[in-house]
Amino acid sequence: MSRPLEGIRLLDLTHMLSGPYAAMILADLGCDTVKVEPPGQGEGTRRLLENDPKHSIHGMGAYYFTLNRNKRSVAIDLKAPAGRAFFYELVKASDVVLDNFSAGVTERLGIDHETLAAVNPRIITCSVTGFGADGPNFQRPAFDQIVQGLGGGMSITGKGPGDAVRAGIPIGDLGGGMFAVMGVQAALLARTRSGRGQHVDISMLDVQISLLNYMATMYAMSGEVPQPIGNSHFVHTPYNTFDTADDAIIIAVIGDRFWPPLVELLDIEALRDRKFATADVRLTHKAFIEGLISEALAAEPAAVWLERLEAARIPCARVNNLAQALSDPQVRHRGMVVDVAHPEGGSVEVPGNPIKLSHDADAPYTSPPLLGAHTLEVFREWTELDAQRIEQGLAEGVIVQGEAARGAA
Repeated sequence: MSRPLEGIRLLDLTHMLSGPYAAMILADLGCDTVKVEPPGQGEGTRRLLENDPKHSIHGMGAYYFTLNRNKRSVAIDLKAPAGRAFFYELVKASDVVLDNFSAGVTERLGIDHETLAAVNPRIITCSVTGFGADGPNFQRPAFDQIVQGLGGGMSITGKGPGDAVRAGIPIGDLGGGMFAVMGVQAALLARTRSGRGQHVDISMLDVQISLLNYMATMYAMSGEVPQPIGNSHFVHTPYNTFDTADDAIIIAVIGDRFWPPLVELLDIEALRDRKFATADVRLTHKAFIEGLISEALAAEPAAVWLERLEAARIPCARVNNLAQALSDPQVRHRGMVVDVAHPEGGSVEVPGNPIKLSHDADAPYTSPPLLGAHTLEVFREWTELDAQRIEQGLAEGVIVQGEAARGAA
């Protein structure tokens, strides 16, 4: 079963979330992905939750387990010149090198684009950093919530002014990873024309500004700084979450065509007033209208209301918790929950790949690798190094295989 990026070799130098997520998606799409990890501790997320009995399997925590399917692991000491020499041998045979080190680290390690391009002119490098490769503040440390705050999106999330709330999912990190996937694929396509590799510079803050989209344009047009408005909408009414007798539900009346059937369904006399027929008038009476709807919906459970709303073809949904979302029949049908095995036994369900292609189907998901489990395998496959040279690297401890990688300094 073929996948669209089969034949592309990716060296994954990433850690934590933004970079590993990008590499995971590229691996799902078929890249032969080799995770390059430091001996001993391995990549940072290997240790997260490793001793939490609820959130780990065989000492592998949820972070690492989720983000590293379809990858192999080699252990190389990139801080040692002899280790970098082995890494360069892999670069010669690679298409992409992906990292999310802090700005300036790749240059200090001698694994920046200029250095690697001298080894392999076709190499594509991609760095995901908080603020990009240049500018007045590019060397500041950054984590997900830092860029959510700086990017403006956090200021319009919450119940009202002064109540800024970060997104529940780490969109700062994950957004950087998503755009890294797009950047790498664009660079691969460009290389088919030019024959040359190039560097892809992804700033998490840049991504957050891009995601502001029309909200930024509205500010530019009006000069008015928007404030958080909870789950309601600044144009449409009713458009909000509403409590029922059990779960909260969403009703989203976009424009005017869904309003008459909603009025008939709710049978609230005050809402039959003809002045509410247009969205602009309803917006000026938002609190009144949504207050009446809230009172009505509280009388019966969500399932009852959703059945009625769906029958009337009014946009609606339950506000799912994670258990409800992951068991949704549509989610399951789309293959968005997949079973991934641990290399030492057992398996865990994790989110699948959202990219569906008509001629390239998903292949089975392989286990996240143990540290250095594939060091010898990859060097034998990807390089022309003879057995003696590889054995020398193992003896020096600059490349480490399997169980030995876990205990290496």
